[in-house]
Amino acid sequence: MTIRILGIDPGFGRVGYGIIEQAGSSWKHITHGCLETSPKKSFVSRLADIHKELVRLIQEHQPTRMAVEELFFFKNVTTAIDVGQARGVILLTGFESGLPIDEFTPLEVKQAMTGYGRAEKGQMQKLVAVILNMKVKIKSDDAADALAVALTSGQRLWLQNLEHSL
Repeated sequence: MTIRILGIDPGFGRVGYGIIEQAGSSWKHITHGCLETSPKKSFVSRLADIHKELVRLIQEHQPTRMAVEELFFFKNVTTAIDVGQARGVILLTGFESGLPIDEFTPLEVKQAMTGYGRAEKGQMQKLVAVILNMKVKIKSDDAADALAVALTSGQRLWLQNLEHSL
């Protein structure tokens, strides 16, 4: 069975997504981007839009699992609560779609990608593009983060399979 991972960088204004697929012993880029909600809409309407767009994305690309970044630290408590609620909608959408869900902290993602938990965004973007053999620069930080989350999930799967074969 082909493994296809939908990585998510949660938010409520912008939700970064990236989809990768196993290609032998490596991963190939399928698509990436951002789901954006209108600040003119009510917060609940924006959550509904995230759900609707995520369902569409899942139906279109048929991932076999989802990986979602955990919240780590926010200076603004209101923003953290809003992102936490959006993250709940994202997790529920994945669950209702029957996807196994992996969750990673930003520190875990950076360590998995670079071996260093304090790597800078620019380093992460370049490394993600190299690993996925992408010729086009990833313009959105949110989409690059989502691809890194998906790759972290793929790396964990590889390690789990390796452990089971020993």
